[in-house]
Amino acid sequence: MIRFWQAALRYVPRDPPDPDGVVLMDPEGRGPNVSLNLTEEPPLGDYRLHLDLYSSDPDEEVDRLLGLGATVNRRPGPGKDFVTLADPDGNLFDVIDKRGWVHGQRSEPDARKRT
Repeated sequence: MIRFWQAALRYVPRDPPDPDGVVLMDPEGRGPNVSLNLTEEPPLGDYRLHLDLYSSDPDEEVDRLLGLGATVNRRPGPGKDFVTLADPDGNLFDVIDKRGWVHGQRSEPDARKRT
């Protein structure tokens, strides 16, 4: 999982990994740290944390993540701007289509209601 999330986020370990996990950090210092901890629990149906990865080229990003070992959980439905993937351990996350966004928000002509 360390290798998957390190490649998926393009992050680096803050410190050398230990047997119980690792803290990954943005090498440019802009994004939040992500702590990965070893657990015997399977992924939860109602997950405690869910990551949304925003992309200006979501098709390419999904292909890249699939190449790293992710699987498709749910393709976008009508009016949806995201694909739900699962990491190799089955934890769900989304790739959000950021095309048409201006200043961190979807611009009016491309606005789609997320439900």
